[in-house]
Amino acid sequence: MSHFTVIRGRQLGKFIIFVIFIVAAFIWYSFQYKVFSATDVVAKEQIREIHMVTGEFSTKTATGKKIEAYRFDPGTIFLEKDEKVLLKIYGVNGEEHPFIIEGTDIKGTVKKGKETTIPLTFKKEGTYRLICVAHPDYARNGPMIAYIVVD
Repeated sequence: MSHFTVIRGRQLGKFIIFVIFIVAAFIWYSFQYKVFSATDVVAKEQIREIHMVTGEFSTKTATGKKIEAYRFDPGTIFLEKDEKVLLKIYGVNGEEHPFIIEGTDIKGTVKKGKETTIPLTFKKEGTYRLICVAHPDYARNGPMIAYIVVD
């Protein structure tokens, strides 16, 4: 084996390592290209996020009786017809708030310390009420209603 063959063998080995590195980098990049975050999807699809919380007012009457009222905050949100929205409601007060959106099939529950995400797209203009069915009126510490105004 000549000196020339050993050098050529080392160069060939370096070349093979270089090729393996390039192939590995390409494979890694290919997988990275296909992985994307939820925020990337939102940006590409032009989905607006609206954040809301559950809140509570509490006091005592002159006779010492405790009274409470729950609410969604903000109490009114505005959307465009056919606009894609993610309504994110974070449960702050109250253990849970089962809700419906009047005029739709949308229903769910907001739980204390958790965020509930509701995808919304309205095909018709109008005012839709987001109603907590546990607190629909004064007798049950409500009304816990938010208004979704669609123009």
